[in-house]
Amino acid sequence: MTVVTRFPPSPTGFMHVGNARTALFNWLYARHHGGKFVVRIEDTDRKRHSEEAVQAIKDGLKWMGLDYDGEIVSQFSRMDRHAEVAQQMLDNGQAYYCYCTPEELEVMRETALKEGRKTFYDRRWRDRSPAPGDVSEEIKPVVRIKAPLEGETTIRDHVQGDVTVRNDQLDDFVLLRSDGTPTYMLSVVVDDHDAGVTDILRGDDHLNNTFRQKVIYDAMGWNLPEFSHLPLIHGQDGGKFSKRHGAQGVHEYEGLGYLSEAFCNYLLRLGWSHGDDEIIPRDKAVEWFNLENIGQSPARFDTAKLDHLNAHYIKTLEADDLLSRCAPFYLERHEIVLDETGRGRIVAGIEELKSRAKTLLQFVDESVFYAKVVPFSYDEKALAMVEEAQDVLRALHDGLSMVTDFTSDAIQDVCKGVAASMADGKLGKVAMPLRAAVTGTTVSPSIFHACEILGQQETCARIQAAIKA
Repeated sequence: MTVVTRFPPSPTGFMHVGNARTALFNWLYARHHGGKFVVRIEDTDRKRHSEEAVQAIKDGLKWMGLDYDGEIVSQFSRMDRHAEVAQQMLDNGQAYYCYCTPEELEVMRETALKEGRKTFYDRRWRDRSPAPGDVSEEIKPVVRIKAPLEGETTIRDHVQGDVTVRNDQLDDFVLLRSDGTPTYMLSVVVDDHDAGVTDILRGDDHLNNTFRQKVIYDAMGWNLPEFSHLPLIHGQDGGKFSKRHGAQGVHEYEGLGYLSEAFCNYLLRLGWSHGDDEIIPRDKAVEWFNLENIGQSPARFDTAKLDHLNAHYIKTLEADDLLSRCAPFYLERHEIVLDETGRGRIVAGIEELKSRAKTLLQFVDESVFYAKVVPFSYDEKALAMVEEAQDVLRALHDGLSMVTDFTSDAIQDVCKGVAASMADGKLGKVAMPLRAAVTGTTVSPSIFHACEILGQQETCARIQAAIKA
């Protein structure tokens, strides 16, 4: 049997971290078995539906490198099929029309609460049809399933183990609303069956739904998929992952300069393990992924660990690939499109830049000075520094202009000489103004190496511009 997994997000907002991990695990399981990974948009809630959210889901999957088989399916477009299945259950005596009014249902609920019972519908229409004049013609019935009344139901879950509930805990839930539209519970089962889904990996907050969905599978005589309910992701404090723990949406992590490889590697390790391996490339993830190594405890999202992984993956990128990924950030953050000169300078210093960067944003912000053209602006701290160190900058300009072999060692020697005569021998009091003048900031790689890469003419021109500023 071909393994088929699915990812069925609702298009009501951004694609959050929990969705992303669910998509990744389903994709990995399908690819590990040479199977299919299908995507369905659960868009029956038209009031909350957002085409922007649909696009965000597509963009998130693309960024994460999770290709899918076939076209993305709209659940809303299949409503007629869902209603058809409900009619089959009606015809087979597995479902029935319920004519209760909202007021009657509210009385049932309040009575059950007072008596300490489950607030289930009391099944009064389960085994009867309305007699003439029994109900108002204005009442449009819903369709309810006939849930089992006795015994137990057991779900064999690959993560949670065997989970059992008494059947008297299951209600005759609604399949079709009074306006004829299908409920989520019906739609998801029909869509999974028709897509040939064999394995469902999803958050353990869906575990209760599984028992109700099994009622539909049994009523239709369909094979039940294999289930794996994943523990949810928590924040570092053990609470449910939320905005207070940091970014939530996949698009936010992309915008913060995280690499998709690092993001997926980190998500993989949130609840799944392969020995002590932390760095797991995509090909190995596909080869190694299994259900047995999914943990039963909630995983805690740790941004510091994500940063560590991201730094590792940045170091592995070739220069062309790295600069291509950084191009949007140079433009958005600094309004710079790299020309041949700027690109060449960055490539010359790229190993040191990569060794310092945890994110693409950090790499961009610390390398962009190579691409600047005199005159350029200074940040607040750098401006204050060049204003206070005019004499030092003049001395540096004079000294560096006379260097015959413009290497980092020679540049450092000039700085040491200026420090000895003007800064009590403190090299930092000379190197920092030099950094501010040459980069426009107070944070950069080794300023001596940076000046060597820029060259004597450009370095001196930048110092002269800082003196004039």
